[in-house]
Amino acid sequence: MPASVDNASQNSAPFVDQRPDGPGVSKIDPSDPAAPMYRLLAKMRSPVTLRDLMIHPVRTGYIGQEQPLAAAELPKSAAELYPKIGVSEVAVSSPAGRIRCQVFSPPASKPGGGPRPMMLYLHGGGFTLGQSQDTAYITSRIAAENAMVVVSANYRLAPEWPFPACLDDCLAVLRWMQKDGATLGGDGTRIAVGGDSAGGNLAAALVIKARDEGGSPPQAAVLLAPITDFFFEQHESFERLAPLGIVYDTAFIGFIRGAYLVQGKNWAHPHASPARADLRNYPPTFIATGTADPLVDDNRAFTQKLRAAGGRKVEHFIREGMPHGFYFFPGIFEQGDEAFAAIATFLKQAGAA
Repeated sequence: MPASVDNASQNSAPFVDQRPDGPGVSKIDPSDPAAPMYRLLAKMRSPVTLRDLMIHPVRTGYIGQEQPLAAAELPKSAAELYPKIGVSEVAVSSPAGRIRCQVFSPPASKPGGGPRPMMLYLHGGGFTLGQSQDTAYITSRIAAENAMVVVSANYRLAPEWPFPACLDDCLAVLRWMQKDGATLGGDGTRIAVGGDSAGGNLAAALVIKARDEGGSPPQAAVLLAPITDFFFEQHESFERLAPLGIVYDTAFIGFIRGAYLVQGKNWAHPHASPARADLRNYPPTFIATGTADPLVDDNRAFTQKLRAAGGRKVEHFIREGMPHGFYFFPGIFEQGDEAFAAIATFLKQAGAA
């Protein structure tokens, strides 16, 4: 079934990221001989499964969702910073259902100026949480500074929807953008893919998946501190920085690996760990990482592998002392501003903006 689009506000069908019936949902079968113990556990703790018990506080507390901060304590919103960026929603149809996407559109430079380049952006959140609204600052800024139409997809989350569900959703949106991006004022032949953290992994892997499934991959990749290899313990920076990490730590990243990939055989799958894929003919790639990020060595290794595979343009933007997500909030670090300026230069040089 080809991907298509509908009016996101006039269709009652649930979006894929809201479906409760994923294969990763644990259920108690009354005929199971162990059911009496499970029912007792259900009376002793809620949620009953440890996996659900652990993810619940993370989801409810992510970026202040449990205890909203006063406006004066928060950075300016994307809408305040980029009032000329139009924000709308589309629902891309796929075999799994409707995929809610936010569209960040810059004003037309001039009447009849032609279609604009596009970016498919994939939010972070450890494959288990997050939504396009969380990264509105990033997507609004990229749209504004590069005159790009940015489509930010809300894909299915683990553990309810393990690998490769979210990547299937991302591919469906990419295919729709390539075919029907003109409906957004975009050029379906000039599409970059971008993402942060887990979204950076999905962006990097989407290039491989699109190629492996016989389609056209994106023309460029912008990866903000991506996981590129799920054997992350091999890297010195992870072993040194992750145990006491603030933004994320060893315990959480181990949890998301299990929630997303479920089985050890998936860790090395090239659609999960793109660093282990055939990287020949990979598109121009920009990677941003701080040296205080446990993933910095992972990102260095991926950069080297891309170059060794003949990468046409591969840039690793590194800033000393910067943590995971240093580009996430406005007005916190000048290094974040430098990262966006570098992204703009990269996209222009790569012919993607």
